[in-house]
Amino acid sequence: MKVEVLGKGCPKCKKTEEIIGETLKKIGVEAEVVHVTDLEEIVDRGVLMTPAVIVDGEKKIEGRIPTEAEIRRWFGK
Repeated sequence: MKVEVLGKGCPKCKKTEEIIGETLKKIGVEAEVVHVTDLEEIVDRGVLMTPAVIVDGEKKIEGRIPTEAEIRRWFGK
């Protein structure tokens, strides 16, 4: 499973990556978490607002930090 956080590295992007990592540990899901900072790649993926999160190729959220409850729903927990 691959989780991608898309954003240039702003505080919201870093917080998104942090909350995803913490939540995955809590629910016992192993996933590769990658931070994509290349602006061209972010735009090519159709992301207009960051942070954005893509899980296994599917955009889950864009333009805000996800809640723990949202992250749990993405993984069926």
